[in-house]
Amino acid sequence: MTPPANIQLIKGEIADYWYAPDGILYSYSKNPTRTIKNITENIALVKRITDNKIVPLLIYLSNSHVPDKATRIFAAEQLPKVYSAMVMVSKPGLSKFIMNIFFRLKPPAIPMKSFTDDQQAKEWIKQFV
Repeated sequence: MTPPANIQLIKGEIADYWYAPDGILYSYSKNPTRTIKNITENIALVKRITDNKIVPLLIYLSNSHVPDKATRIFAAEQLPKVYSAMVMVSKPGLSKFIMNIFFRLKPPAIPMKSFTDDQQAKEWIKQFV
């Protein structure tokens, strides 16, 4: 799951981004352990990229360490502040595992879905542009 060859990615610590002309923010996840600090920095990066717009996110997941409970709660609270919807593309089982970890006690505050097929994910997220 690599970006198109002609795309200049905006580099971040936990993900690299491409804000497409169609209004979808594409994220290529990296695998450092998520912390409140690097999630806060990542949110600031996303806000700069999108000019503070709340946008739909298509994220290509990578295997990463499970963050601590405080970080999971913080991350879940931040989602609706930057994203209108989120779709995850990953190997079978990975995104379901991540969703179960983050949203065990409470469902996500934004529409969220996962796919193993890139094209299906793109079709689903387009409704939130």
